[in-house]
Formats: sequence, C-alpha cells, structure tokens
Amino acid sequence: MNKPWLANYPEEVSYKIDIPSLTILEVLDQAAKENPSKIGIIDGDRKTTFLQLKKACERVAYGLYKRGFKKGDRIAVMLPNCLEYAIAFFAVQRLGGVVVQINPYFKPEELKHILNNSESVGLIAFREVKEKLDKVGMIDKVKFITADEVAKEDDNIHLWIENEKAELPSMDLQSNDLAIILYTGGTTGFPKGVMIKHSNMAAALYQGNECSKPILNEEGHCQIGIAPLYHGLGLFTLVQSIFIGASFVMVRNFDLDYILTLIRTYRPTIFMGSPTMYIALLNHPDLLENDLSCFKLCVCGAAPVPVEILNRFEEKTGVPIIEGYGLSEATIGVTRNPVNGKRKVGSIGIPLPNTDVKIVDIATGTKEMQVGEPGELIVKGPQVMKGYWKNQEESDYALRDGWLHTGDMATMDNEGYFYIVGRKKEMIITGGFNVYPAEVEEVIYKHPAVLEACVYGIPDPYRIETVKLAVVLKKGYTLTSEEIREWCKERLTNYKVPRIIEFKESLPKTPVGKIMRLQLKNEDVQKTEMLGLQ
Repeated sequence: MNKPWLANYPEEVSYKIDIPSLTILEVLDQAAKENPSKIGIIDGDRKTTFLQLKKACERVAYGLYKRGFKKGDRIAVMLPNCLEYAIAFFAVQRLGGVVVQINPYFKPEELKHILNNSESVGLIAFREVKEKLDKVGMIDKVKFITADEVAKEDDNIHLWIENEKAELPSMDLQSNDLAIILYTGGTTGFPKGVMIKHSNMAAALYQGNECSKPILNEEGHCQIGIAPLYHGLGLFTLVQSIFIGASFVMVRNFDLDYILTLIRTYRPTIFMGSPTMYIALLNHPDLLENDLSCFKLCVCGAAPVPVEILNRFEEKTGVPIIEGYGLSEATIGVTRNPVNGKRKVGSIGIPLPNTDVKIVDIATGTKEMQVGEPGELIVKGPQVMKGYWKNQEESDYALRDGWLHTGDMATMDNEGYFYIVGRKKEMIITGGFNVYPAEVEEVIYKHPAVLEACVYGIPDPYRIETVKLAVVLKKGYTLTSEEIREWCKERLTNYKVPRIIEFKESLPKTPVGKIMRLQLKNEDVQKTEMLGLQ
C-alpha cells in the first residue's frame, strides 16, 4: 500500500508510536497523582481539583456498587456539560461499567429506544428526566440515579453520595473491556450503538498527543468544553484534558456572550469545535482584538470550514484552525493537518499515527482508486470501534477485513492529503450535529396528512447545512409549515426539525419508486447559486 503522506509528517512526529495498555480510569488516576491540587473541572462557580474529582468518582462508584450495580452493566448518562457529567462518567468506569451516552434533549421515545437497545440497567440524569421515563413506561425498568445536588425523599438513588467509604474492590479492568456505547444514526433511521473499548480511547489520546506534542507538551493548558459531552467529540475533549493535565471549562449551553466571558476569564489554550462555533465567535459584535489571543491549538472537525473563516481566524489570532476528520466509529480521529508542517486549506489532512487510510471503489469496497479519483474512505487503526452493539449485520458491513468503511466519499492527492467530497450515507451536518434523513422522515410520515416526504441538507453560511423537507400532502388535506414543525418538535430534538419546508405536487423518483433525494438537493443548490446566495 502506497503511503505518500509519510513524507509530510513533521520531523518531531512519528508515524508509528507505542500505545500503552491504558484504561480510561487510569487517565484520571494519573492526573490525580501528578497534579492533585490543580483545578481539573470548572463549572460555573464550582471548581474541582483532579484529586477531588477522583475521590468523588470513587464515592459514587462505591454507592452504585452497594446498590446492586456491577462490572459490565450498561449505565446511561443523560446530562448536559456539567461537573455531574464528569463524576458520573468516571464513576461508571471505576465500577467497571459501560457508559451509554444519551443526548439530554432527547424526547421520551428516543430515550426509550436507546435504553431498551443498550439494555441499560441504570440512568443518571437530572430529576426532571423521570417524567420522560414514566411517559414511556420505563420508570420501573431502569434504576434512576438523580444528579441534582439536593436529595429528595422520592429519589431512588442519588449521585451525590457523601458518606460512602469508597472501599470498592478492584474490578480488574482490562484495556480490551468495553467502556462506552456512543449512539449514532443510520440510514435505517434507528441509531446504532458504537462500542468503544478502553484501548480505543487510549489510542485516540496518544495519537492526538503525538500530532500536537509541540504544543500539548507545554504546561498550563486549559480547554474550553463547548462540544456536548454526550457527543463523541465532546467526550474526547474531556478525557483528553484530564490526560494532559489541563483544566476543563464546562459550557452547558451555546450562549455566545457567556462563552466569550469564559474565554476572557480563563484564557483557554485549546479549542475544539465545529465550523459553526468558529463562525459564531468571529462574528460576535463585542469581540475584542485580543480576546482569542490565548488560543494555542484550534482543531475543527464535523464539516469543512469555509476558507474565508480559516483566513479571518488566523488573522485574528495568529493561530491556524487545524482541520481534521473523524467519526464515532473511529473514536473521533482519523486524519489531521499537521500542526507544524504543510497544511492544506480544505483538506482533512493526513492519517494519524498508526492509522492507514485508503480510497476504494463503491462497487467492491476493495479496489483502490487512483490519485484524485473519488471513492469511499476506509480506515484501519487501533482507534477503530469494536463494532455496533447488538447489531452483527451492520458490524459486518462496516468492518470488513480489518477496515472500517466510513460511508464518506473522498479523494487523495499525490502528497497523501485527503479531501471529503460527499457522503454516501446522506447524513446532514447542521451546526456540528448529525441528522439522518430517514429518522426525521419516519416521524413526518406518521402525520395523517403526509403522503410523501424527503429530508435533505442544503448549504447554509452559518450552520454549514440546514435541514430541508420536501413534502407532498394527501388529497383533501391541508397543512402549514408551522404545523409540521410543531409535529416534529414534539417528537424530535430541535436540531433535527426541518427549518425549511417546501410543499410539492410530487417528488422525483427512480424507476423502482425510490425518491431521488440527491436530485432534490442538487436542484436547491443550483437555485441558490443562481440567486447568488452562497
């Protein structure tokens, strides 16, 4: 296999590195040992040292153990970015359990599907989530652990266990043990559980550290945690911060005024986010000349960054946005532009250490494409997932002969830099979040007035893509755009709700009756270009 990217590795970065056998729990143990009094988590007025975080996690883990939870149990965490999230996540790791990530804004039906599919025996969330459990008949099937600071008499189990002695026996954690299940959507409309082992996270940490070691080897780092912790990127940033001994500033909601205040207060050195986050920061009306001068490492994934934004950000900060590519199935990291080396604007960079990438044809999935020819991007490396939880068919399709088939279309140039050119999976990326058309369509088709529906993404200068719905109504029915949105809002998380709705007499179809999603999308893109709106 030809690897032209090897010539573009900076001198201080190795393509092959040793990845120690490490568990996620050992990441926290090491931080508490090396930096016991350093502030590890900042959440509003609450500041917790690494040692305090470790002790809190041990108390909670012991409390869960006493109440019947054991190694290997799936325990769901349904919390926003907050101190409680960090405690819950590492407590489950100390117990030897498996953290099931759940978006705290999920509706009851979405929550029910993930709890059932993952066979979760516990759910850690704020008290109001009990209503969602009760609404879908899950309140007696899953032990509820409330994360509110103040306990109430009706609490089943309380996260803030103050009087436990933390004498939890060793759970004999191994690096190949399952640690996390991250749910990601699919073309069927039903989310799939990505199984991440401790060794996968360890690989991702060491790979990222190697690529950025000229910067990360410095002391005194602080990272601002904007990406949601229930998302793979957000979770990685939390574990990475603890791994390098950096303070982690929790951002619960994307309130730009508050984020700017945090940046001015804590002067974070590391920023990882989606293009939307960078666009929002640069366009803040009160942004001062030196507000972003604290940044030393800025990484962007989720979607390509507009060239104008890349240039404006570098002019403002003197620090480039390092574009990369990853997906939950590869513990977030696959490729990245070198921090100190040749950076190609618009490229997702070169493979991370210990990672091989190929572009193959769609028909066979094995034939390598020539330089510059588009095909499916496939990946091999220690960060690649174990498979999909309870879904052998999808696992076998995604993991073939040791290669992860990403479903993303890409090209490679003659220097080994890769470029994303499209998505085989028809996924929409809006504001850094993934939206899968089939899931939204399934909800819309349940409306009694809807005959046909097609959901797709169209370019958006702020969100990168906007969710659009083309819909055909049944004869004799009337429906407004707002009525459709309200229908969706009751059943879907807000970012999945179509922002643009177009009523049509009919939708284009193939000879076998399949709606031609790509044709609809291309027509909209052409209209946008003709109007000069891009």
